[in-house]
Amino acid sequence: MAMSYKVRFWEIRERPDRRKGFEVRWTVSGREKSESFLTKGLAESRRSKLMTAARDGEPFDTQSGLPASEIRALKQRTTWYVLAREYIEQRWDRTPGNTRRTLADALATITPAFVEPGAVYRAPRVLRRALYSWAFNKNAWNADAREEWQAALDWLQRHSLPVSELEEPDVLRRGLDALCRKVDGAAAAAKTVNRKRAAVNEVFGVAVERGYLAQNPLNGLRWTGPEVADEVDPDCVPNPAQVARLLAAVKALPGRGPHLYAFFGCMYYAAMRPAEVIHLQKSQCRLPTSGWGLPNLKGGVVTAGKEWTDDGAVHEIHSLKRRAAKATRPVPIPPVLVRMLREHIGTFGVAPTDVSSATQRGTTSMPRRTALPGGERVRPLLPLTSTPLSWRSAPTTCATSASRSGWPPESTPSSARAAPDKASRSSSATTPSSWPKRGTMRTG
Repeated sequence: MAMSYKVRFWEIRERPDRRKGFEVRWTVSGREKSESFLTKGLAESRRSKLMTAARDGEPFDTQSGLPASEIRALKQRTTWYVLAREYIEQRWDRTPGNTRRTLADALATITPAFVEPGAVYRAPRVLRRALYSWAFNKNAWNADAREEWQAALDWLQRHSLPVSELEEPDVLRRGLDALCRKVDGAAAAAKTVNRKRAAVNEVFGVAVERGYLAQNPLNGLRWTGPEVADEVDPDCVPNPAQVARLLAAVKALPGRGPHLYAFFGCMYYAAMRPAEVIHLQKSQCRLPTSGWGLPNLKGGVVTAGKEWTDDGAVHEIHSLKRRAAKATRPVPIPPVLVRMLREHIGTFGVAPTDVSSATQRGTTSMPRRTALPGGERVRPLLPLTSTPLSWRSAPTTCATSASRSGWPPESTPSSARAAPDKASRSSSATTPSSWPKRGTMRTG
């Protein structure tokens, strides 16, 4: 939409032969615009409003000839539901599948809250599913929505609030409070709330860009979400002796246990993300017969879901997190991990793991039960190594301890040095004796 400040006004023209005989005329960037009225008083009032907008410094639309404030007022009749779908359509083609799913989840959570006061759909789960699986999934628009979904969406179209009402603080708080709850009313995780709020904030930002709003109403809103605990819980982080026993227990598991041995080893000894381990290939690795090795990480395999990808594949290959598309990250690995990877390649003849490894049932609970005595499983609700992050946090905390002891930081994996402050606030791991000294790494 082209806007211009070059606005000129002419005198009202009287045309007795017309039903609306009084014409207001003006030009925007040389383009003539006009509106006709029944009486001269109405014409003078309209001309005065346009001139006031011009004196106040408002730009005028070159296409319609209207000032920005009137364009915005017309757009604000658009409902939140329509705005959210426009945003999804705009972002879809340049967004990876996993992000598409995240955006749909956030908008499906907040949209049922941006309705007329007192309006509640009789089947909230059906409405949420219709929004998530169809309304905010562009891949699904090629087919008609299910009958029960269409009924829910028709109800939402009738009751969704216009954009103009989303500037009200109480309406915004009602929507943000909805992000803090699951469908069953239980509290949502703090990280989930923050992730969804960021997605909603982006929708409002695009609304400002497209002229629906003068400014982002969330910027000045007094609302506080749940606090995110970004420290590493020491009860979840294994020490080197525990890791050795856990890895041995993983290797002894029936079925895929030996296959996952290198998977967990990469997360602990190289502080790699699960997606990076899944994408690791032999051609990326320098694995000498002795000494230190050097994998050169190039990306990761992320589970997006076939409903959210362009080619219908369940997984997508992404670049390294928060890095350029073709960026790489070399990670020095100790001899013990080199031996694990060489053993894995010799046994399976493939990369250290595949897509199914990350979701193999029982790969964390069974090793904890068999390798750790009851006293080492500190808390039932937050057991040791209960998540992949626990494995990655162990070398991070060790790197922090090592750097405080004078150990050369360049000898530790870059991913392990990424957030030493977070790890140090709750770290209880000790420095392993195998951390390399300066100049001792050999890449073969």
